[in-house]
Amino acid sequence: MLAINALNAHYGDSHVLRSVGLTLATGTALGLLGRNGMGKTTLIRTLMGYVRATGGRVQWDGRDVTGHAPERMSRLGIGYVPEGRGIFGNLSVRENLVMAARAGVDGQRLWTLDRVLATFSRLSERLSHGGQQLSGGEQQMLAIGRALMTNPRLMILDEATEGLAPLIVAEIWRVVSEIRTTGISTLIVDRNYRAVLAHTDRAVVLEKGRVVADASSAELAQDPDALARWLGV
Repeated sequence: MLAINALNAHYGDSHVLRSVGLTLATGTALGLLGRNGMGKTTLIRTLMGYVRATGGRVQWDGRDVTGHAPERMSRLGIGYVPEGRGIFGNLSVRENLVMAARAGVDGQRLWTLDRVLATFSRLSERLSHGGQQLSGGEQQMLAIGRALMTNPRLMILDEATEGLAPLIVAEIWRVVSEIRTTGISTLIVDRNYRAVLAHTDRAVVLEKGRVVADASSAELAQDPDALARWLGV
């Protein structure tokens, strides 16, 4: 489904991504690990077209989509839940959800408003509330629900559990598991590396903008020395 080849990106004179390569097969889950500042979010933002690639390419179903605008990437079937959530605080919960509703690229609507509300029961109780009236955990649920309303083929979750209470974190991971059972591919960035490895098939580790490991999540979970070296845990 997704292939990133020798991708480079800069912020001014700072060379952030250095010939990054990875692949993601249809229906699988990939974890993206690394300490803070190692390039994880930049990689996602470059993939989505928010940051200009200065070398390499991004392929989607074998087509070169490098540098496509974010809205074009979304129309290809990529649902993106950014760090910081990005919900519209002046819109109600219902409005945040229905504004994103559309059929998937295959014409199916497996994720409807009713299904999202059944998945996130808290949101069903707050449909008329403004986005700014929600707690942090509820805002995160809304951001995930909004992405699901696009019926994506790939969901990208960037720090979806950051700063949330343990009960909400558990709820988010439960939903991630449910998303996987529907056949949607997932790309997950999260500081809780144990949870990432438990909910993915493979994981890629970035260090100073380079890929230093690309292995099955089960293998990495059983290699504490490597995790300590690359993640400082």
